[in-house]
Amino acid sequence: MGPAAEPSPLTIDATGRDIHGEAARIRARGPATRVELPGRVEAWAVSSPELLKRLLTDPRVSKDPRQHWTRFREGGITPDWPLFTWVAVQNMFTAYGGEHRRLRTLISVAFTARRTAALRPRITELTGELLDRVAETARRSGSVDLREEFCYPLPIQVIGELFGVPGHLAPELRRLVDGLFHTAADPGEMNATYERMYGVLTELVAAKRTSPGDDLTSALIAARDERGDTRLSEDELLNTLVLFISAGHETTVNLLDNAIHALLTHPEQLTHVRAGRASWDDVVEETLRRDAPVASLPLRYAVEDLPLGELGGPEGVVIGKGEAILAAYAAAGRDPRRHGEDAALFDVTRADKEHLAFGYGVHRCLGAPLGRLEAVIALPALFERFPGLRLAAHGDDLGHVESFISNGHRRLPVRLG
Repeated sequence: MGPAAEPSPLTIDATGRDIHGEAARIRARGPATRVELPGRVEAWAVSSPELLKRLLTDPRVSKDPRQHWTRFREGGITPDWPLFTWVAVQNMFTAYGGEHRRLRTLISVAFTARRTAALRPRITELTGELLDRVAETARRSGSVDLREEFCYPLPIQVIGELFGVPGHLAPELRRLVDGLFHTAADPGEMNATYERMYGVLTELVAAKRTSPGDDLTSALIAARDERGDTRLSEDELLNTLVLFISAGHETTVNLLDNAIHALLTHPEQLTHVRAGRASWDDVVEETLRRDAPVASLPLRYAVEDLPLGELGGPEGVVIGKGEAILAAYAAAGRDPRRHGEDAALFDVTRADKEHLAFGYGVHRCLGAPLGRLEAVIALPALFERFPGLRLAAHGDDLGHVESFISNGHRRLPVRLG
Protein backbone atom coordinates (compact mmCIF):
# COMPACT_ATOMS: atom_id res chain seq x y z
CA MET A 1 0.00 0.00 0.00
CA GLY A 2 1.41 3.40 -0.98
CA PRO A 3 1.58 6.54 1.19
CA ALA A 4 -1.70 8.23 2.12
CA ALA A 5 -2.78 10.90 -0.33
CA GLU A 6 -2.28 14.45 0.86
CA PRO A 7 -5.68 15.97 1.77
CA SER A 8 -7.01 18.64 -0.54
CA PRO A 9 -6.61 22.21 0.73
CA LEU A 10 -9.22 23.44 3.19
CA THR A 11 -11.24 26.24 1.60
CA ILE A 12 -11.24 29.47 3.61
CA ASP A 13 -14.64 31.18 3.73
CA ALA A 14 -14.11 34.78 2.58
CA THR A 15 -17.23 35.91 4.47
CA GLY A 16 -15.89 34.83 7.87
CA ARG A 17 -19.24 33.36 8.90
CA ASP A 18 -17.67 30.77 11.21
CA ILE A 19 -14.23 32.04 12.24
CA HIS A 20 -13.76 29.69 15.17
CA GLY A 21 -15.34 26.64 13.56
CA GLU A 22 -12.99 27.10 10.63
CA ALA A 23 -10.07 27.63 13.03
CA ALA A 24 -10.89 24.31 14.72
CA ARG A 25 -10.92 22.58 11.33
CA ILE A 26 -7.51 24.08 10.54
CA ARG A 27 -6.09 22.86 13.89
CA ALA A 28 -7.54 19.40 13.35
CA ARG A 29 -5.40 19.00 10.22
CA GLY A 30 -2.17 19.59 12.14
CA PRO A 31 0.16 22.47 13.11
CA ALA A 32 0.45 23.50 9.45
CA THR A 33 -1.94 22.64 6.64
CA ARG A 34 -2.70 23.72 3.11
CA VAL A 35 -5.65 26.07 2.64
CA GLU A 36 -7.26 27.72 -0.35
CA LEU A 37 -7.85 31.45 -0.10
CA PRO A 38 -10.41 33.37 -2.19
CA GLY A 39 -9.48 33.29 -5.87
CA ARG A 40 -8.13 29.71 -5.69
CA VAL A 41 -4.83 30.84 -4.18
CA GLU A 42 -3.14 28.24 -1.98
CA ALA A 43 -1.17 28.89 1.21
CA TRP A 44 0.00 27.10 4.35
CA ALA A 45 -2.12 27.97 7.42
CA VAL A 46 0.00 27.69 10.56
CA SER A 47 -2.03 27.27 13.77
CA SER A 48 0.49 25.95 16.30
CA PRO A 49 1.55 28.89 18.53
CA GLU A 50 5.06 27.50 18.99
CA LEU A 51 5.61 26.81 15.30
CA LEU A 52 4.09 30.14 14.36
CA LYS A 53 6.46 32.01 16.71
CA ARG A 54 9.46 30.24 15.19
CA LEU A 55 8.33 31.07 11.66
CA LEU A 56 7.58 34.70 12.53
CA THR A 57 11.16 35.14 13.77
CA ASP A 58 12.90 33.05 11.09
CA PRO A 59 14.91 35.10 8.55
CA ARG A 60 13.92 32.51 5.93
CA VAL A 61 10.34 33.82 6.11
CA SER A 62 9.59 37.04 4.21
CA LYS A 63 6.64 39.40 3.77
CA ASP A 64 7.79 40.70 0.38
CA PRO A 65 5.89 38.97 -2.46
CA ARG A 66 7.93 40.71 -5.14
CA GLN A 67 11.07 38.94 -3.96
CA HIS A 68 9.82 35.71 -2.45
CA TRP A 69 6.34 34.58 -3.58
CA THR A 70 6.76 32.48 -6.70
CA ARG A 71 3.18 32.86 -7.89
CA PHE A 72 3.36 36.66 -7.52
CA ARG A 73 6.72 36.92 -9.31
CA GLU A 74 5.48 34.79 -12.19
CA GLY A 75 2.44 37.00 -12.73
CA GLY A 76 -0.11 34.62 -11.26
CA ILE A 77 -1.30 37.20 -8.72
CA THR A 78 -2.93 40.14 -10.48
CA PRO A 79 -4.93 43.19 -9.38
CA ASP A 80 -8.18 41.28 -9.94
CA TRP A 81 -7.35 38.97 -7.00
CA PRO A 82 -9.56 40.08 -4.05
CA LEU A 83 -6.60 40.22 -1.64
CA PHE A 84 -4.15 41.83 -4.07
CA THR A 85 -3.90 45.10 -2.18
CA TRP A 86 -3.20 43.25 1.08
CA VAL A 87 0.00 41.75 -0.34
CA ALA A 88 1.01 44.27 -3.01
CA VAL A 89 1.03 47.40 -0.83
CA GLN A 90 4.61 48.56 -0.22
CA ASN A 91 5.20 49.64 3.36
CA MET A 92 6.57 48.26 6.62
CA PHE A 93 3.86 45.56 6.55
CA THR A 94 5.33 43.90 3.44
CA ALA A 95 9.01 44.84 3.76
CA TYR A 96 11.81 42.30 4.36
CA GLY A 97 15.27 42.38 5.89
CA GLY A 98 17.20 45.63 5.67
CA GLU A 99 14.32 47.47 4.00
CA HIS A 100 12.03 46.55 6.87
CA ARG A 101 14.59 47.71 9.43
CA ARG A 102 14.94 51.04 7.62
CA LEU A 103 11.19 51.66 7.56
CA ARG A 104 10.58 50.50 11.13
CA THR A 105 13.39 52.73 12.40
CA LEU A 106 11.94 55.77 10.63
CA ILE A 107 8.42 55.08 11.83
CA SER A 108 9.45 54.23 15.40
CA VAL A 109 11.00 57.70 15.69
CA ALA A 110 7.50 59.14 15.30
CA PHE A 111 5.40 56.46 17.04
CA THR A 112 6.98 56.59 20.51
CA ALA A 113 5.88 55.19 23.85
CA ARG A 114 5.85 58.73 25.21
CA ARG A 115 3.40 59.86 22.54
CA THR A 116 1.12 56.89 23.26
CA ALA A 117 1.18 57.43 27.04
CA ALA A 118 0.36 61.10 26.59
CA LEU A 119 -2.97 60.11 25.03
CA ARG A 120 -4.39 58.74 28.31
CA PRO A 121 -6.21 61.93 29.41
CA ARG A 122 -7.73 62.43 25.97
CA ILE A 123 -8.86 58.78 25.71
CA THR A 124 -10.47 59.13 29.15
CA GLU A 125 -12.25 62.30 28.06
CA LEU A 126 -13.50 60.79 24.80
CA THR A 127 -14.72 57.69 26.64
CA GLY A 128 -16.81 59.83 28.99
CA GLU A 129 -18.34 61.77 26.10
CA LEU A 130 -19.25 58.57 24.26
CA LEU A 131 -20.83 57.04 27.36
CA ASP A 132 -23.01 60.14 27.70
CA ARG A 133 -24.16 59.59 24.12
CA VAL A 134 -24.77 55.90 24.79
CA ALA A 135 -26.98 56.80 27.76
CA GLU A 136 -28.95 59.31 25.69
CA THR A 137 -29.46 56.87 22.80
CA ALA A 138 -30.66 54.15 25.17
CA ARG A 139 -33.00 56.61 26.91
CA ARG A 140 -34.65 57.41 23.59
CA SER A 141 -34.64 53.94 22.06
CA GLY A 142 -34.53 51.48 24.95
CA SER A 143 -31.41 49.79 23.61
CA VAL A 144 -28.16 50.82 21.93
CA ASP A 145 -25.70 49.15 19.55
CA LEU A 146 -22.42 49.38 21.45
CA ARG A 147 -20.31 48.42 18.44
CA GLU A 148 -21.76 51.35 16.51
CA GLU A 149 -21.97 53.87 19.34
CA PHE A 150 -18.93 52.99 21.47
CA CYS A 151 -16.52 50.39 20.06
CA TYR A 152 -16.26 52.12 16.68
CA PRO A 153 -16.13 55.85 17.46
CA LEU A 154 -13.53 55.67 20.22
CA PRO A 155 -10.65 54.13 18.19
CA ILE A 156 -11.43 56.08 15.01
CA GLN A 157 -11.44 59.36 16.94
CA VAL A 158 -8.23 58.49 18.82
CA ILE A 159 -6.37 57.41 15.68
CA GLY A 160 -7.78 60.39 13.79
CA GLU A 161 -6.55 62.88 16.37
CA LEU A 162 -3.21 61.08 16.67
CA PHE A 163 -2.60 61.51 12.94
CA GLY A 164 -4.16 64.97 12.71
CA VAL A 165 -7.11 63.88 10.53
CA PRO A 166 -9.75 66.64 10.30
CA GLY A 167 -12.98 65.65 12.03
CA HIS A 168 -15.07 65.90 8.87
CA LEU A 169 -13.02 63.10 7.25
CA ALA A 170 -13.54 60.60 10.09
CA PRO A 171 -16.85 59.12 8.81
CA GLU A 172 -15.40 58.53 5.34
CA LEU A 173 -12.22 57.00 6.75
CA ARG A 174 -14.31 54.61 8.81
CA ARG A 175 -16.22 53.52 5.69
CA LEU A 176 -12.98 53.07 3.77
CA VAL A 177 -11.33 51.02 6.53
CA ASP A 178 -14.43 48.79 6.67
CA GLY A 179 -13.99 48.28 2.94
CA LEU A 180 -10.34 47.26 3.27
CA PHE A 181 -11.28 44.42 5.65
CA HIS A 182 -14.29 43.25 3.61
CA THR A 183 -12.63 40.18 2.12
CA ALA A 184 -15.87 39.04 0.49
CA ALA A 185 -15.88 42.19 -1.70
CA ASP A 186 -15.24 41.94 -5.42
CA PRO A 187 -11.84 43.19 -6.72
CA GLY A 188 -13.31 46.30 -8.35
CA GLU A 189 -14.88 47.39 -5.08
CA MET A 190 -11.66 46.75 -3.18
CA ASN A 191 -9.51 48.68 -5.68
CA ALA A 192 -11.94 51.62 -5.61
CA THR A 193 -11.70 51.67 -1.81
CA TYR A 194 -7.91 51.82 -1.92
CA GLU A 195 -7.96 54.51 -4.59
CA ARG A 196 -10.22 56.73 -2.51
CA MET A 197 -8.20 56.01 0.65
CA TYR A 198 -5.03 57.20 -1.08
CA GLY A 199 -6.87 60.28 -2.33
CA VAL A 200 -7.97 61.25 1.18
CA LEU A 201 -4.50 60.66 2.65
CA THR A 202 -2.78 62.59 -0.16
CA GLU A 203 -4.93 65.58 0.79
CA LEU A 204 -4.00 65.07 4.45
CA VAL A 205 -0.25 64.97 3.71
CA ALA A 206 -0.47 68.09 1.54
CA ALA A 207 -2.25 69.96 4.33
CA LYS A 208 0.32 68.87 6.94
CA ARG A 209 3.23 69.93 4.71
CA THR A 210 1.68 73.39 4.54
CA SER A 211 0.73 73.57 8.22
CA PRO A 212 2.55 70.95 10.36
CA GLY A 213 1.05 70.10 13.74
CA ASP A 214 1.78 68.02 16.82
CA ASP A 215 0.52 64.86 15.15
CA LEU A 216 1.92 61.64 13.71
CA THR A 217 1.40 62.62 10.08
CA SER A 218 3.60 65.68 10.58
CA ALA A 219 6.11 63.57 12.54
CA LEU A 220 6.29 60.99 9.75
CA ILE A 221 6.82 63.71 7.13
CA ALA A 222 9.73 65.03 9.19
CA ALA A 223 11.18 61.65 10.21
CA ARG A 224 14.82 60.88 9.37
CA ASP A 225 17.05 57.95 10.25
CA GLU A 226 19.87 58.25 12.78
CA ARG A 227 22.21 59.61 10.11
CA GLY A 228 19.69 62.18 8.99
CA ASP A 229 19.95 61.30 5.30
CA THR A 230 16.99 58.94 4.83
CA ARG A 231 13.33 59.80 4.89
CA LEU A 232 10.09 58.15 3.83
CA SER A 233 9.34 58.48 0.13
CA GLU A 234 5.91 59.81 -0.84
CA ASP A 235 4.60 56.30 -1.56
CA GLU A 236 6.09 54.93 1.67
CA LEU A 237 4.50 57.77 3.63
CA LEU A 238 1.04 57.20 2.14
CA ASN A 239 1.28 53.42 2.53
CA THR A 240 2.39 53.82 6.15
CA LEU A 241 -0.63 56.03 6.86
CA VAL A 242 -2.92 53.40 5.29
CA LEU A 243 -1.36 50.73 7.50
CA PHE A 244 -1.59 52.65 10.77
CA ILE A 245 -5.01 54.20 10.30
CA SER A 246 -6.62 50.93 9.19
CA ALA A 247 -4.87 48.57 11.61
CA GLY A 248 -5.03 51.05 14.50
CA HIS A 249 -8.76 51.41 14.05
CA GLU A 250 -10.21 48.02 13.12
CA THR A 251 -8.27 45.88 15.59
CA THR A 252 -9.22 48.02 18.60
CA VAL A 253 -12.89 48.05 17.54
CA ASN A 254 -12.84 44.25 17.57
CA LEU A 255 -10.95 44.09 20.86
CA LEU A 256 -13.57 46.25 22.61
CA ASP A 257 -16.47 44.44 20.93
CA ASN A 258 -15.20 40.96 21.79
CA ALA A 259 -14.31 41.90 25.39
CA ILE A 260 -17.76 43.39 26.05
CA HIS A 261 -19.49 40.40 24.48
CA ALA A 262 -17.35 37.94 26.48
CA LEU A 263 -18.10 39.66 29.79
CA LEU A 264 -21.83 39.89 29.10
CA THR A 265 -22.04 36.21 28.13
CA HIS A 266 -19.81 35.15 31.05
CA PRO A 267 -21.12 37.20 34.00
CA GLU A 268 -19.11 35.13 36.47
CA GLN A 269 -15.95 36.50 34.85
CA LEU A 270 -17.15 40.07 35.34
CA THR A 271 -17.78 39.15 38.99
CA HIS A 272 -14.12 38.09 39.30
CA VAL A 273 -13.04 41.52 38.06
CA ARG A 274 -15.41 43.43 40.32
CA ALA A 275 -14.30 41.35 43.31
CA GLY A 276 -10.63 42.05 42.60
CA ARG A 277 -9.79 38.46 41.69
CA ALA A 278 -8.77 39.60 38.21
CA SER A 279 -7.83 42.92 36.63
CA TRP A 280 -8.95 44.73 33.50
CA ASP A 281 -5.55 43.88 32.05
CA ASP A 282 -6.55 40.23 32.53
CA VAL A 283 -9.77 40.88 30.62
CA VAL A 284 -7.86 42.45 27.73
CA GLU A 285 -5.25 39.70 27.47
CA GLU A 286 -7.78 36.86 27.74
CA THR A 287 -9.91 38.52 25.05
CA LEU A 288 -6.88 38.87 22.77
CA ARG A 289 -6.04 35.19 23.31
CA ARG A 290 -9.53 33.80 22.85
CA ASP A 291 -10.82 36.19 20.18
CA ALA A 292 -7.88 37.61 18.23
CA PRO A 293 -9.08 40.83 16.52
CA VAL A 294 -7.27 39.65 13.37
CA ALA A 295 -8.25 36.04 12.80
CA SER A 296 -5.82 35.26 9.96
CA LEU A 297 -3.26 37.57 8.39
CA PRO A 298 -2.09 37.31 4.76
CA LEU A 299 0.70 36.64 3.88
CA ARG A 300 4.30 35.52 4.41
CA TYR A 301 6.57 33.54 2.05
CA ALA A 302 9.27 30.91 2.35
CA VAL A 303 12.61 32.32 1.17
CA GLU A 304 13.90 28.73 0.92
CA ASP A 305 12.55 25.26 1.67
CA LEU A 306 11.41 25.09 5.30
CA PRO A 307 11.42 21.55 6.79
CA LEU A 308 9.01 22.07 9.69
CA GLY A 309 10.50 19.20 11.68
CA GLU A 310 13.63 21.33 12.18
CA LEU A 311 11.42 24.04 13.73
CA GLY A 312 9.64 21.75 16.16
CA GLY A 313 6.78 21.10 13.73
CA PRO A 314 5.64 17.89 12.05
CA GLU A 315 8.36 15.72 10.57
CA GLY A 316 8.30 15.28 6.83
CA VAL A 317 6.28 18.42 6.14
CA VAL A 318 8.09 21.04 4.08
CA ILE A 319 6.87 24.51 3.15
CA GLY A 320 8.51 24.89 -0.22
CA LYS A 321 10.57 27.86 -1.36
CA GLY A 322 8.28 30.55 -2.74
CA GLU A 323 5.11 29.21 -1.10
CA ALA A 324 2.73 31.44 0.87
CA ILE A 325 2.05 31.24 4.61
CA LEU A 326 -1.09 32.38 6.44
CA ALA A 327 -0.70 33.24 10.13
CA ALA A 328 -3.81 31.66 11.71
CA TYR A 329 -4.00 33.75 14.89
CA ALA A 330 -7.57 32.80 15.85
CA ALA A 331 -6.68 29.11 15.60
CA ALA A 332 -3.46 29.57 17.58
CA GLY A 333 -5.18 31.42 20.43
CA ARG A 334 -7.48 28.48 21.16
CA ASP A 335 -4.95 25.68 20.62
CA PRO A 336 -5.66 23.03 23.32
CA ARG A 337 -2.07 21.79 23.10
CA ARG A 338 -1.00 25.21 24.39
CA HIS A 339 -3.91 26.28 26.59
CA GLY A 340 -5.53 22.98 27.63
CA GLU A 341 -8.84 21.37 26.78
CA ASP A 342 -10.70 24.48 27.98
CA ALA A 343 -8.84 26.73 25.54
CA ALA A 344 -12.13 27.89 23.98
CA LEU A 345 -13.46 29.10 27.35
CA PHE A 346 -13.23 32.73 28.45
CA ASP A 347 -11.46 32.70 31.82
CA VAL A 348 -9.91 35.92 33.12
CA THR A 349 -8.22 34.01 35.96
CA ARG A 350 -6.38 31.74 33.50
CA ALA A 351 -2.70 31.71 34.44
CA ASP A 352 -1.40 31.45 30.88
CA LYS A 353 -2.93 34.05 28.57
CA GLU A 354 -0.04 34.24 26.14
CA HIS A 355 -1.19 35.08 22.61
CA LEU A 356 0.01 36.26 19.23
CA ALA A 357 -2.84 38.70 18.55
CA PHE A 358 -0.44 41.57 17.87
CA GLY A 359 2.00 39.43 15.92
CA TYR A 360 5.49 38.44 17.01
CA GLY A 361 9.08 39.26 16.19
CA VAL A 362 10.23 42.11 13.97
CA HIS A 363 6.74 42.64 12.53
CA ARG A 364 5.02 42.88 15.92
CA CYS A 365 2.40 45.65 15.83
CA LEU A 366 3.83 49.04 16.82
CA GLY A 367 0.35 50.15 17.88
CA ALA A 368 -0.20 47.35 20.41
CA PRO A 369 0.37 49.63 23.45
CA LEU A 370 -2.22 52.10 22.13
CA GLY A 371 -4.84 49.38 21.61
CA ARG A 372 -4.28 48.04 25.11
CA LEU A 373 -4.43 51.57 26.59
CA GLU A 374 -7.76 52.31 24.94
CA ALA A 375 -9.22 49.03 26.18
CA VAL A 376 -8.10 49.35 29.81
CA ILE A 377 -9.62 52.84 29.93
CA ALA A 378 -12.83 52.19 28.01
CA LEU A 379 -13.92 48.83 29.44
CA PRO A 380 -13.95 49.68 33.17
CA ALA A 381 -15.57 53.04 32.43
CA LEU A 382 -18.39 51.30 30.53
CA PHE A 383 -19.13 48.69 33.17
CA GLU A 384 -18.85 51.16 36.06
CA ARG A 385 -21.23 53.59 34.36
CA PHE A 386 -23.77 50.88 33.49
CA PRO A 387 -23.51 48.06 36.08
CA GLY A 388 -26.76 46.48 34.84
CA LEU A 389 -25.58 46.21 31.22
CA ARG A 390 -27.00 43.19 29.35
CA LEU A 391 -27.20 41.96 25.77
CA ALA A 392 -30.36 42.69 23.79
CA ALA A 393 -29.62 40.01 21.15
CA HIS A 394 -27.63 36.79 21.07
CA GLY A 395 -25.85 34.35 18.77
CA ASP A 396 -26.56 34.64 15.07
CA ASP A 397 -28.58 37.82 15.62
CA LEU A 398 -25.30 39.65 16.27
CA GLY A 399 -23.87 38.72 12.89
CA HIS A 400 -20.18 38.76 12.02
CA VAL A 401 -17.92 41.09 10.11
CA GLU A 402 -17.80 39.84 6.50
CA SER A 403 -14.11 39.00 6.57
CA PHE A 404 -11.84 36.06 7.32
CA ILE A 405 -9.25 38.61 8.49
CA SER A 406 -11.24 40.86 10.83
CA ASN A 407 -12.86 39.05 13.78
CA GLY A 408 -15.79 40.90 15.30
CA HIS A 409 -19.60 41.17 15.42
CA ARG A 410 -21.71 43.16 13.00
CA ARG A 411 -23.71 44.62 15.87
CA LEU A 412 -23.71 44.51 19.68
CA PRO A 413 -27.14 45.67 20.92
CA VAL A 414 -27.47 46.09 24.69
CA ARG A 415 -29.86 47.40 27.32
CA LEU A 416 -28.28 49.51 30.01
CA GLY A 417 -30.30 48.15 32.91
